Amino acid sequence: MMQSSPFNLRRAIIWIGRLVLGGTFVYAGFSKLLMPNTHLWPMFVLKFSISMNISSFAEQVESYKLISPGASEVVAHTLPFVEIALGALLLIGWRLRVWATAITAIMVGFLAVVTRAYLLHMDINCGCFGTPEKLTAMTIVRDGALVALALLMTIFAFIEAQRPHPWSGPEKA
Repeated sequence: MMQSSPFNLRRAIIWIGRLVLGGTFVYAGFSKLLMPNTHLWPMFVLKFSISMNISSFAEQVESYKLISPGASEVVAHTLPFVEIALGALLLIGWRLRVWATAITAIMVGFLAVVTRAYLLHMDINCGCFGTPEKLTAMTIVRDGALVALALLMTIFAFIEAQRPHPWSGPEKA
């Protein structure tokens, strides 16, 4: 009979992190591509246009005043797909340490950019999810909580990878 349990606090945080961050990234990517544009409301046909949603997201990226308009277009055309892919890979759990590290790095970057914009009193939309959302202190708190979860998940994934799984060890007589 195995004495140790396969479930502990580290594994619980890894699972919660995978579900919360993976789901958030998949939702954020899809919402940037598919959520309706609010400024296109009268034009019902264009409301669900992915290209219009991407161009709207490019405007939101450009409003942070960190990169050029051309670079904003590149970010707007690639970030939603990267978010969907990373979120799905995190949910699947394959190569967890690699994807958890990547998501943590991206989340730290998002937090830095959003905090900078908030401290500079920029009156802009967050651009986090498809619909316009004003940049507030709650945005920073939400991103900070997600960064903390991502850091814990990544650290615990590395710790768990160094230890053998309780069920894989030899049975004691």
